[in-house]
Amino acid sequence: MSASDPTALKSVALLARPGPARDRLREAVGHAGARLVLEDDPNTLDLQVLRDADPGAVLIALEPAIEDALERLDPVLASPSLTLIFDEAELAARRDGWEAQRWSRHLAAKLHGHQDVLPPGSEQDQRLQPEPGLPTTPAQLHADAPLEFHLREAEHAASDVPADGLYQAPAHLEEPVSLEDALAALQPAPVIPPIPAEAPAAAHVPDQAPAAVPPPVALGDHSRWALVEDDAIAAAPLAAPAAATPAPLASFDSDRLSLVELEPDVDPGSACPGAVLVLAGIGGPDALRRLLSALPAGLSTAVLVYMRLDGGRYGNLVKQMARVSALPVVLAEDGLPVEAGQVYILPDDVGVTVDNRGLHFIGDTRGIQIDALPAAHSGVVLLSGAEASQVEAVLALSAAGAWVAGQTGEGCYDPIAASAVIAAGQEAGEPQQLAATIAERWGTDA
Repeated sequence: MSASDPTALKSVALLARPGPARDRLREAVGHAGARLVLEDDPNTLDLQVLRDADPGAVLIALEPAIEDALERLDPVLASPSLTLIFDEAELAARRDGWEAQRWSRHLAAKLHGHQDVLPPGSEQDQRLQPEPGLPTTPAQLHADAPLEFHLREAEHAASDVPADGLYQAPAHLEEPVSLEDALAALQPAPVIPPIPAEAPAAAHVPDQAPAAVPPPVALGDHSRWALVEDDAIAAAPLAAPAAATPAPLASFDSDRLSLVELEPDVDPGSACPGAVLVLAGIGGPDALRRLLSALPAGLSTAVLVYMRLDGGRYGNLVKQMARVSALPVVLAEDGLPVEAGQVYILPDDVGVTVDNRGLHFIGDTRGIQIDALPAAHSGVVLLSGAEASQVEAVLALSAAGAWVAGQTGEGCYDPIAASAVIAAGQEAGEPQQLAATIAERWGTDA
């Protein structure tokens, strides 16, 4: 069975425990126009029964009660020709109405390999056909539009418009006045200082003995310091200061001089100077599975995975990706270093920071901050479902020297963010191709 066969993805096996979640997912498969070839509880399902059903896709309702069963079924689920679609059982059970219809449309797009996730009625009535000649300009569209009505309406409404309290026209100016004239009139008149009268000539004073010059006041005598005259303080006679020999300058060690307190030199250990950040969302688990399965062991960098899950059960995602990855897959925790050759699943409240010891995880309720990655040693991969709001920060990191790529192909059925970075000139490819580029750029530890 080929993964590119369009009919292969229409046969679906539904693995879920009996309950509301299973009922909702069964309805979604029917609305998506797929053929349900197997529906069973993974805890009781025989491995050979799943293999004989030969589905093109497997829809799994994730919950802790079936984790051991999925490990037992891994020989079939790990097939590269099989499309795995995960959904949180708790969320599926609550999904109803508009939200359930929206999820069914995304499921249909995933199964049939297209990107149409809009509701019925949003189709265009007619397809636009190219025509010769230049398009109509806005000026041509409004060439015959009358303006007299709008001018009369503006004239009648002018008196009701609130006046600007910050600007009052000078009284000696009559409206209308130009802005330059109004500003010039508001400037205060320059103040011309009066010219002092010529001082009278000094009267002749008979010759007399020069006044005695008081001795200099030492800075250490605080009794002579005052802001106002204080008659209560008597001026003590000052003794002539003895010539003091300046104290020799103390010797110092130039190596100990510092403008700021520097962190002590420490052994960087195994912390990475950067990392490859993988951003995903709707449709991302399957794309992430293909990316990680193609990465070799022993990369000289770390792989950080940020994919927001509604249920927040990132531990389940760690176990699912660990089955297909040659690299160890762990959950990122606050305070731990980011080590090379590891895949880290990032929860919503963990970010990264860099210091002289390398890249480390920190608690951050905002999640991963893309600009915190060192651009010279990092890369970003946008898979299906990556948030469009992250594109600006990703392109800024690329401009600073980071490697950036986006997913293409039929498996990317939510390509808005990935297509945006590709349109900006970044690299493009299927998840397996992007994994090969990562292995080539970062290589393996020698």
